[in-house]
Amino acid sequence: MTVLNPDVDTFLGKAKKWRSEMAALREIVLDSGLTEELKWRQPCYTLSGANVVIISAFKEYCALNLFKGALLKDPSGILVSPGENTQSGRQIRFTSVEQIVEMEPILKAYLDESIENEKAGLQVEMKKTEEYPVPDELQAKLDESPDFRAAFDALTPGRQRGYLLHFAAAKQSKTRTARIEKHMQRIMDGKGLLDR
Repeated sequence: MTVLNPDVDTFLGKAKKWRSEMAALREIVLDSGLTEELKWRQPCYTLSGANVVIISAFKEYCALNLFKGALLKDPSGILVSPGENTQSGRQIRFTSVEQIVEMEPILKAYLDESIENEKAGLQVEMKKTEEYPVPDELQAKLDESPDFRAAFDALTPGRQRGYLLHFAAAKQSKTRTARIEKHMQRIMDGKGLLDR
């Protein structure tokens, strides 16, 4: 059994919503033998330093987030992609302790598979940054300014993807252009979309 992390005790003690549900999920995950930590201000469970699962609270539900959930077989059809651009992670969402208790055997099976996948070193095949479309408006800015192109190319692949997705999400060309212009200095400074 995993040793309780006092930081997670504190986190759960302060939780205003989904406290009982997160505590029930914690009990199930603790039986898996993973190391309990607090990362990103949430209970996170690791194997030899690698993140396997994290427990999160949202407005409408709490969730067991499996970092490499895309690798799981999902015979129960319970895995949800947390976002349309999420490649690896998957969630199992809950709205009651009863639901968690009822699903305990299934959750343990999914955790066991996740742990075995981690032990085997399996990786989710991720879409490469160059496979994302570059909006015409961004391409025009890159073409007209070699310094801007160099700055964009110097960003990490994750930062590049963040910008590509953000710019492409705008439906109108003028909105895409405005977004690009708004973030040009951040890109020139080597910062990602969410960096401070």
